Amino acid sequence: MTTALAVLAGGLLGPALLTAVAVVVPAVIGRIFGRLLRTALLLTLPIAVSVLVVNLFFFPAGRDVLFQLGPVTATAEGLEFALETLARIGAISGAITLFYLTTPPSELVLDLERRGVSPRIAFVALASVQTVPALVERAATITAAQRARGLDTEGSLWRRLRGVLPLAGPVLLGSITEVEARTLALEARGFTRPGRRTLLWWPPDSARQRLARWVLVLAVPLLLVARALGWLGWLN
Repeated sequence: MTTALAVLAGGLLGPALLTAVAVVVPAVIGRIFGRLLRTALLLTLPIAVSVLVVNLFFFPAGRDVLFQLGPVTATAEGLEFALETLARIGAISGAITLFYLTTPPSELVLDLERRGVSPRIAFVALASVQTVPALVERAATITAAQRARGLDTEGSLWRRLRGVLPLAGPVLLGSITEVEARTLALEARGFTRPGRRTLLWWPPDSARQRLARWVLVLAVPLLLVARALGWLGWLN
């Protein structure tokens, strides 16, 4: 919902207010603001630099020149558009990072199943969330093992590139083996049986959480109507 609201709000002030209310305040309350800030910056920094450079120097409708750097010209219109885009990217990455830091994947899957989502879809969601951390952890383990066997993975660029192949093969084979083992384990536990499963536990859902979700859900059509009627001009 925060992603949709950041896109619909438009301008610079709208996404900034949304980030403050929907991302910064919950992170401060949950005492994870430092981790959220570091993770969000690492995720958005490459995209942010690209967006800033491209729009600042190559914005097609730019007329108000700020300065010139060789053959390229920085324009005020390009800077304004870049800042608005960065505000949206910041709100989206902050919301995704906040969700990642506060929602254990196992609880997410259980809550999806409790709400009637197919176990297959819930499992795909869980596997998608766990794929990157599992690959990173497996790659670190294999790297340590290869170094113990004398593989040189540090030093010059050529040495690092030469050490990629001995790492890539075991990582991919290990991933395939893990998928096969997990599939057999799920089949042994009756994962593919028809009907709805009986859950012995699910994450607690307080009245304040339900109210916050409904507020976000209702805010999307309200923003659509307000944007269509031109009521959000003060946010630009």
